[in-house]
Amino acid sequence: MEVRVGIPRALVYYEYYPMWKAFFEELGVRVVLSDKTTKPILNDGINCSVDEACLPVKLFHGHVVNLKDKVDYLFIPRLKSVAKGEYICPKFCGLPEMIKYSIKGLPPIIDTEVNLRKTRSQLAHAFKEVGQVFTNNRKEISKAYEKALHEHDTFIQEVRKGKYPTEIIEGQKMLRKHNGDLCIALIGHVYNIYDRHMSMDIIAKLHQEGIKVITPEFLSDDVIQHKTDLLPKKMFWTFGERLMGAVLHLLDRKDIDGIIYLMSFGCGIDALVSDLCERKVRRETNIPFSLLTLDEHSGEAGFNTRLEAFIDMIRWRKRNESNISAHG
Repeated sequence: MEVRVGIPRALVYYEYYPMWKAFFEELGVRVVLSDKTTKPILNDGINCSVDEACLPVKLFHGHVVNLKDKVDYLFIPRLKSVAKGEYICPKFCGLPEMIKYSIKGLPPIIDTEVNLRKTRSQLAHAFKEVGQVFTNNRKEISKAYEKALHEHDTFIQEVRKGKYPTEIIEGQKMLRKHNGDLCIALIGHVYNIYDRHMSMDIIAKLHQEGIKVITPEFLSDDVIQHKTDLLPKKMFWTFGERLMGAVLHLLDRKDIDGIIYLMSFGCGIDALVSDLCERKVRRETNIPFSLLTLDEHSGEAGFNTRLEAFIDMIRWRKRNESNISAHG
């Protein structure tokens, strides 16, 4: 009988799904995804999670509810660190417990710890621990591990070339209608930007306006690391460091007409990093900056109005002011 492992279509799904999918399938395990985000899935997550959780974590709960009766195991790794000397969001560390004590009727959860803060060698141990749930054959696990790393490297290379993660993972077609007049940097966590329901399909809306969109995923780790090394203090949050480094790099480019920071309500890291980014942009450049906050309310009209006003303002400046600041 085929064993089914469920992976919620949320949080780090947009970064690590190809890697884990390759690993499980190499071991003969069937991977089952939750459905794409909908209003009912989000509502399920809101209803069963603690009030203090941020919106992406609440959404993750909803995807678990959608998935739990369809699989033999749930894969919810305990992510503590994915880079040396850095940490990931604290809520990721406690995610398995949050799920266990918030949702009833769950299948067994594979909650292997991933902690690369001191050394990357722990990654192989984590894969081995997951593989041993299904087989004791070390060679098979090792082979699956190598396949997983290869798939992850291929995925990253494709993203660096300008493909959105959802185009690669889901075969999603993104209609790009660039007319060459604007290039906007969309800054935010992958699970905020690429979930079309959560982000209110902001990338597609920008493309429909004929705007070229750049996201942090298009930039190499070396470029981002070089910029964050110039900060007076080290940022210990991996995701926050990526966003900050991306903004610092984009400020040096001459082709950026505006920056949109997409954050979720209730995210402590975003609250700090978005403020640092905005101060940096406003103090050192004339690049227009807009902060859009996602919350549990699904009203799209206000979101669209702010987005359209931001685009109109940039085009008006380029047309009438030669990009000189309108202040004063």
